[in-house]
Amino acid sequence: MAAAAPPFKEKVVTTDLRKVFHYTDTLTRKPTRENDPYQYQAGWGNHHQSEVITGTLPAGQDNPMAPRFGLYTEALTSSGFVAPRNANFSAYLYRARPSAAHNGFQANVETKAHVENCFLSINPRVELVVGQAEWTPFPLPGKDERVDFVDGLHTIGGSGDPNLREGVALYVFMINTDMDHRAFCNADGDFLLSAQQGVLDIQTEMGKIFLQPGEICVIQRGIRFAIRLADGSDHARGYIVEVWGSIWELPDLGPLGSHGLANSRDFLYPTAHIDDELHEKWSLFYKINGKYSVIEQDHSPFDVVAWHGNVVPYKYDLTKFASQNASSVDHTDPSINCVLTAKSHDPNTSLADFLWFGPRWDVASNTFRPPYLHRNAATEFIACLYGASPGRSANFAPGGCSLEVGHIPHGNPVKGFLYEKRVQENQPRRVLESQMTIMLESSRTFLFTEYARHSCGTFDNSGMDPRSWDVFPDEFSTYPSIKQILQQVKLDKAAQKERAESYYDDEKLASLLKK
Repeated sequence: MAAAAPPFKEKVVTTDLRKVFHYTDTLTRKPTRENDPYQYQAGWGNHHQSEVITGTLPAGQDNPMAPRFGLYTEALTSSGFVAPRNANFSAYLYRARPSAAHNGFQANVETKAHVENCFLSINPRVELVVGQAEWTPFPLPGKDERVDFVDGLHTIGGSGDPNLREGVALYVFMINTDMDHRAFCNADGDFLLSAQQGVLDIQTEMGKIFLQPGEICVIQRGIRFAIRLADGSDHARGYIVEVWGSIWELPDLGPLGSHGLANSRDFLYPTAHIDDELHEKWSLFYKINGKYSVIEQDHSPFDVVAWHGNVVPYKYDLTKFASQNASSVDHTDPSINCVLTAKSHDPNTSLADFLWFGPRWDVASNTFRPPYLHRNAATEFIACLYGASPGRSANFAPGGCSLEVGHIPHGNPVKGFLYEKRVQENQPRRVLESQMTIMLESSRTFLFTEYARHSCGTFDNSGMDPRSWDVFPDEFSTYPSIKQILQQVKLDKAAQKERAESYYDDEKLASLLKK
């Protein structure tokens, strides 16, 4: 008699993306979360195109004598004209008014923001932070003040200088109001935004992007955008990594093959959208060499009726990350969690790697599973987006961050380390559930701003107390008969040395051969 089939167990659908093990737990067929109101185009690195009105894009050419509907042709480049095809990035925009039509620049505009982009040692406004450091959650704006993205952007630290087209910068932003008839343009580098709290409604020249905690968005150099709070959010906080002289790319997969980690088809690009009212006064804030300048104009910057190109903002949902890990023994290096990378001039070392740490299976056998104690060459900047991430101390919480300077010894929290050392489990288990942590690894040594070290009010220069590691005794020195073992090792080495030296002396060699 055939055995009875096991009872069917219906899968419980999870709609809260902060609780899922993976995006597929939602059982949705949509490429976006249920509350995302926008349509997107899919596919990393494609030459995308989009139109508000079908038939607007010129066929077979880019710059017709008279674009349809009286539009103006405008080219946007993000690379040199003669860059190799695989590194050539540009777009054509067909808009209602030329971007060149404005009332002129006003330089060095004062705002509430703390923006610093010169991370050279000669700059007295930035300093080295030695060892480890932590920041408790950065403060949100008070109810009695109105802070939009222009005013709510604060530099934490970085390396290099945008004027040299070389380097990376870290920011945090805290806002409680929309950019009302204000737009932002970063002329220095590419922004990678990560939402931590609150939902962002981002309008770009190419269309709109809905960004929620657990999602990231890249806005390339030179593209205008405005950040607003989505319905239901009265404030927002998040992190930004900016790269100069490089761009964000998918890492090579090597022996993993053609799929895995952040898959190409999961990167979403906006579709064309224009404002309802195109003839209103706007202020456009430019960040140029780390300084704010502003231009005023009497028309919307979001009047692009059609566009095509390969320099287009995009977003990615980190809950879709197809993680890889050791399936037999040992602990895999964190590079296996790389979502995006920015190359440096050193062909063997990246400028910056953006990493994911979220729910996954841990199955390695006969292995100490937490990260081993290490002194990595990279600077590590870590931030928790949501959940109870296993940080360096109890102060590590969503909305804050921590720092490990390159070659500074560190490891997992002591409690977890002791538990794993004592229990030595071999059973498969799910780890890091209901939480999401991001990390930036950089080959650079970072310098940190006055805001990060003082003004923010959340800085702790000590980080994890190194004395906490004193609970780990020297078990080697108390190992049974270790002194006798070491003495025997010395005798063996001396005998080996004497025997080896015999080959350089004929008499000693002859004596050795007689034995």
